[in-house]
Amino acid sequence: MTPTNAVKLPARGGVGLKPEHFRAIVDTWPDMGFFEVHAENYMVAGGPFHHYLTRIRERYPLSIHGVGLSIGGAGPLDEAHLDRLAALLDRYQPESFSEHLAWSSHGSVFLNDLLPVPYHRAMLERVCDHVDRVQSRLKRTMLLENPATYVEFDSSTMSETEFIAEVLRRTGCGLLLDVNNAHVACTNHGHDPHAYIRALPLDRVGEIHLAGFAQDIDDAGDPLLIDSHGSPVAQVVWDLYRYTLGLTGPVATLIERDNDIPAFAIIAAEARQAEAIMKGVNHACCLC
Repeated sequence: MTPTNAVKLPARGGVGLKPEHFRAIVDTWPDMGFFEVHAENYMVAGGPFHHYLTRIRERYPLSIHGVGLSIGGAGPLDEAHLDRLAALLDRYQPESFSEHLAWSSHGSVFLNDLLPVPYHRAMLERVCDHVDRVQSRLKRTMLLENPATYVEFDSSTMSETEFIAEVLRRTGCGLLLDVNNAHVACTNHGHDPHAYIRALPLDRVGEIHLAGFAQDIDDAGDPLLIDSHGSPVAQVVWDLYRYTLGLTGPVATLIERDNDIPAFAIIAAEARQAEAIMKGVNHACCLC
């Protein structure tokens, strides 16, 4: 199939829309590039979340980010979930829809986590089939997000970047490049995050995510980074983001904060920092 509705988010900074910030936003209507919501928080007919999102959608571009489709799951997609998702997208007509390269359910059990997949031909066929089904049902191009991972599989026969590139080639979907995830996963597995970024199909990036991480120590005494979304964006991630923009040019960039949520002004300042970096980076300056 040929997906339609290419991503139209502006190349600006955006933030995840949280109920803690509803009033601050509608009282001040801040200068913000876009807002993003998690789809599963809005899969009901009415209520205060929809009241505020309707008002905010009238003034701002919108990205809807799914966390429950289980694109890498062993079984078929949950068609009832996909129907609810289609209804939500029809209602708000977002500029972007994205999901994760992960699995989160098995049979009728939902695990409330984003779990990694092995990178081999059988999984490639499964993920491509699922992405094709999502895009066919939603009648739009989706973005697939690179994961934050803590284990790698001995059964993998492809690198993560090779796997992602092949999914994008076969399905026509785009890439949501989570720079924090790239730093977290590469640190955990001893890979070079700059080489990881360079190996991705960067011409297919429709959105970038930035977030904070937590640090722990694994059983071998090595650093273990956790994609916590509970702190400001770390300087090392800002540096990797600057490097990435040198390769991609300006791209819509979301600040994610899902835990220990501060005042709206603090997250908005990080979105403005992303915009300042966009304006200051010379495209392709990092290719050398």
